[in-house]
Amino acid sequence: MSTDHSPSQAGQLPPLALIAGPTASGKSDLAVRTALAAGKAVVINADSAQVYADLAVLSARPTEADMQGVPHRLFGTWDGAEACSAADWAAAARAEIAAAHEQGALPVLVGGTGLYIRTLLEGIAPVPPIDPAIRAEVRALPVAEAYAALTREDPARAAALGPNDTTRVARALEVIRSTGRPLAAWQEERTGGIGHTVSLHPLVLMPERAWLYERCDRRFAQMWHGGAVAEVEALLARRLDPDLPVMRAIGVAEVTDFLAGTCTEPEAITAGSQATRRYAKRQYTWLRHQPPADWPRIMMENSPSDSLIEALLRD
Repeated sequence: MSTDHSPSQAGQLPPLALIAGPTASGKSDLAVRTALAAGKAVVINADSAQVYADLAVLSARPTEADMQGVPHRLFGTWDGAEACSAADWAAAARAEIAAAHEQGALPVLVGGTGLYIRTLLEGIAPVPPIDPAIRAEVRALPVAEAYAALTREDPARAAALGPNDTTRVARALEVIRSTGRPLAAWQEERTGGIGHTVSLHPLVLMPERAWLYERCDRRFAQMWHGGAVAEVEALLARRLDPDLPVMRAIGVAEVTDFLAGTCTEPEAITAGSQATRRYAKRQYTWLRHQPPADWPRIMMENSPSDSLIEALLRD
């Protein structure tokens, strides 16, 4: 394959390789190997924890050695005091992808945050800012009351949600009350997606569950002994808002409990491992059902094969 990945023929769309998969599935290694095989490439992060500078260890952010000289973008870019929304990330990712194409490099998008990937490719619903008074009123409601209200005001959305889905129920209710339109109507007007402007080469890693969970356990233990405790100590010293995404990242609560003396080290490691497995399961479910059916799902275990890399680089 040519090492120039900018569009060189009239009407040809520039390529974008996409490697998605649950945590600990081997995405980062495959991304680097793909980039090295491409000759000129940039790896772009699509993981909502790896964007934060404060979470190098607990997010398993690639080290300089892991990167093998390949340029990596949007890793550790945001300070933990600033929440990185899907829209924020997508805007930055669009810029990095465009810059890679201008340089004749292949952008290799890698991550498991479904909302990030969907927002980048499909765009985001242009919902106006929610009236703060309405937001406060809705968020103060018990979920049962909020769901009952949503059933009356936006029955179609209520039917699509679980009655205990606190976050999504509140979001749908505040949108209908603040804008006068249901969330679905706004979502039909998505803007900013780049899916139609690139030649997408997607690959979804779907390892066998037992293999994946064993890797989750092993990796969390390695994180614990590789600096996670000191990382959380430094994070706690900043006294950030506990509702910020960086404070809710997997592992932060478990290390915090250990530091507070409310659990032992083995108990904290067990709890962190369980939280990681639960997160991997949620990612697995999303990746199985949400991306288009024609995106290849690969049962990858051990090292990525050359055929996977060839699929990501195919013109």
